[in-house]
This record gives sequence, C-alpha cells and structure tokens, in this order.
Amino acid sequence: MRTRQRLVRALITEIVVDIDEAAGEIVLVIHWKGGQHSELRVHKPRTGEHGCSTPEQALAVVRSMAGRWSDQDIAASLNRMGMPTGQGKTWTAHRVGSVRRVRGIHGYRPAEKNGEWLTMRDAAAKLGVSHHQIRKLIKAGVLASEQIMPDAPHQIRAADLVSERVVAALKRKGRPCRADSENQISMFSDT
Repeated sequence: MRTRQRLVRALITEIVVDIDEAAGEIVLVIHWKGGQHSELRVHKPRTGEHGCSTPEQALAVVRSMAGRWSDQDIAASLNRMGMPTGQGKTWTAHRVGSVRRVRGIHGYRPAEKNGEWLTMRDAAAKLGVSHHQIRKLIKAGVLASEQIMPDAPHQIRAADLVSERVVAALKRKGRPCRADSENQISMFSDT
C-alpha cells in the first residue's frame, strides 16, 4: 500500500473535485505531473442511497412469500434461487426479517394460520407419510400444489389432501404416485 501511495504521488499533481448537480455526477479532474489533465465522472448517490441495496427480484420474492411463510423458509428459498443479499451474502431468517421491517412488509404470523394452506412437511405429517411421498404425488399431478415461483416451497391446500385421487394413490402399495390411466391398455394379461 505504501508503494502505491508513493507511485500516485509521483504521477499526480492534484485532483480537483466538483459536483454537477444537473447530471447528478461527481466530476474529478486529475492533473498529471507531465501537464496532462483527465476528467472522470462518477454517479453521485442520492441521500440514503448506497450500492448495497437488496435486489428488486429478491424483494419481490419476500413480498410474495411473507404472508404464508416464515422468515426461515423465505431465506432458504432465496438461497436455493441463488439470490444474494444487497451485500452479496447468503440469506438468514434474521436478514429476511430485517428487510421486511425496513420495507414495511407484513410478516408471517403462525397464530393466524388457519390451516387452509400447508407446507410439504405439514401435509406429510397430516397424512402420516414421508415428505418424499408428498413430493412424488405433486410431481405425478395427483396432489395439487402452488409455488410462488420455481424453487419456492410448495403450498398445499388442506382440502386437497382428502381428495379421492390422493387417498387412492396412497392406498396403492409399491407405486403410490402413479394414477392408473383409463385409456391405458395392459401389456400383460391378468391371467
């Protein structure tokens, strides 16, 4: 660092700084030792603006998930999607909560959870099966679910868990997720 400072002092006579209010820029005029001058224009941040703001795409995810999902679930989803914080860090429940409070986004209230929407974990517990089986039912189209966006957690209506298709699929042993097609012809005879 000391060598860099000496090099800069050897090459530059002075730097004149001015503000161009109309363009919203800081103007730097560098006077070199050889008599040359260089002008450099840099964006002038507005009051309260800084380069470490949360990306708008991440804020959209937080807004859409905040009512139904905990800060921990939102953080896990943002990390799966590869969206960093404004400072380039991974998300934690504390960081999600902080962004929500600063932006005035309504948070998750488990006391208000009316049981209409369930997570995959809740649905698996309610049916007494593994969460892997719930994922297979969703993938096969037997159990309906909603995702706010790809990689976001699945949201399952509690009423869909007792549908005939889901109950029938869970009763089948060995292949609970495959629904028999009415138009499918068996390759082997039943005899």
